[in-house]
Amino acid sequence: MQKGILFTIFFLLIFSSLTFGEDKNILNIQGVVMVLDLKKSMLVVNEKTFFWDQHTVFYNEKGSSITIDKLKIKGWVYIEGENDKVHKRWVAKKIYLLPKYIGQKERYLYPFIQQD
Repeated sequence: MQKGILFTIFFLLIFSSLTFGEDKNILNIQGVVMVLDLKKSMLVVNEKTFFWDQHTVFYNEKGSSITIDKLKIKGWVYIEGENDKVHKRWVAKKIYLLPKYIGQKERYLYPFIQQD
């Protein structure tokens, strides 16, 4: 039973949660917050580290602005990020909190998620 649950989580995270933008400097990703450090303005989603700055905007699943304190470890997010080549890191431009993993059939309910 436990192996089945772990396999399902692994499958979801590895095979279906990454969605890349056409530009190699832009990354759109859906996943679970693995690490969250408010002091460093940093979070890790699907083993990819993102930083945020004063230009980053935080939204709930309906597209309404929220405060950063709503971010939680193990919470689902969708991030629109850019590659900061100068500092060699990914900077989140928009972070959306999600209620759960959003599959292909449900994405029409969330217009901010890029369609594959």
